[in-house]
Amino acid sequence: MIRVGICDDEASMRSQIEKLAVSYFRRKNQNTEIFLFSSGEEILVSRETLDILFLDIQMSHMDGMETAKKLRRENFKGFLIFITVLKEMVFSAFEVWAFDYLIKPVEDKQFEKTMERLYLSMSQTKSANLLVQRGHESRMVPFDDIVFCEVMNRKVYLHLLSSQVIDFYERIENLEKKLDGSFFKCHRSYVINLKYLKSCSEMTAYMVEGSQVPVSRLRKKELSQAVFQYMREGRV
Repeated sequence: MIRVGICDDEASMRSQIEKLAVSYFRRKNQNTEIFLFSSGEEILVSRETLDILFLDIQMSHMDGMETAKKLRRENFKGFLIFITVLKEMVFSAFEVWAFDYLIKPVEDKQFEKTMERLYLSMSQTKSANLLVQRGHESRMVPFDDIVFCEVMNRKVYLHLLSSQVIDFYERIENLEKKLDGSFFKCHRSYVINLKYLKSCSEMTAYMVEGSQVPVSRLRKKELSQAVFQYMREGRV
């Protein structure tokens, strides 16, 4: 499921982008969930987790650029596409890591070109995400959002930087295969993200957001080696 946000103070523009986005992803055999917003304030209050956000720059009250800056400060990591009538406004888009921009009136060919580039980028970044399957619902969780993973009774609990906990059924052996070299199994029931390891004592890993994760006696030496390798590869 790809979660798409559309923020524009013109109802007609929201409707147009929605139809174009749904049609595009249907052709890619991708299900979408669309969220419509009429102002920057509305999207900031909603705190929806979005994969893609189409954001109008010229809006009353809080404009799109200010909205984007606040979203990025709140750790929004989705793809950001600006909608604007002024090409010169786009130079400011670099500040908020915008993926692209669409000039009003938005033409079908213009939209298709942007989306093809976006879809390719999404496919290339899949390796940096963990696909979580909960029943009929799927969700992509960026590795960088995960502080540590805890396994209890065949259920995985992902502890995120945001303090949110996501649970789903998975064997720890399968989970390890899906994660990258930033993760280390420090205990038979715990996998930590070395990026967020603050310090380590004889039996405990202290994570940057305050969590304390147990380290088994047999894994202590391997953890030290993993941290050294992680630093040597320049990941910190």
